[in-house]
Amino acid sequence: MELLFWVLLIAGGVGAGVWFRTWRRRQAEREQAAEQRLAAFVTQSRPAAPAADPAQKLLFDAAAKAGEANEPVLSIQLYARLLSRFPESAFTEQARAAVEAQKKKLAKP
Repeated sequence: MELLFWVLLIAGGVGAGVWFRTWRRRQAEREQAAEQRLAAFVTQSRPAAPAADPAQKLLFDAAAKAGEANEPVLSIQLYARLLSRFPESAFTEQARAAVEAQKKKLAKP
C-alpha cells in the first residue's frame, strides 16, 4: 500500500511537471504571437516615407560616384548639400552613414 502511494505521488509530480511545461510553452507562443501582431500594427500605422524627387536622387548618386572615384572631400560636400537641402529625404540615413565612411577614408593617410 505504501508503494502504491509513492508511485501515485511521483506520477502526480511528473504529470504536474509535464502540464506546467506545456502551459509555459503555450504561454510563450501566445506572447510571441502578440508581439508579432503589435509589430505588424506599428508597421502599418507608420506614415510612408516621403518619396525622393529626382534632385535628391541625383545628389545622392553624384556623391556616391564621387566616393567611388576616391574623392572623399567632394563626396562629403555633396552629401552635406543633400542633407541641408532635403533634411527629411528618403536618403538621409544612407547619406549620414556614407559621410561617416568617407570621413574614415579621409582620415587614413
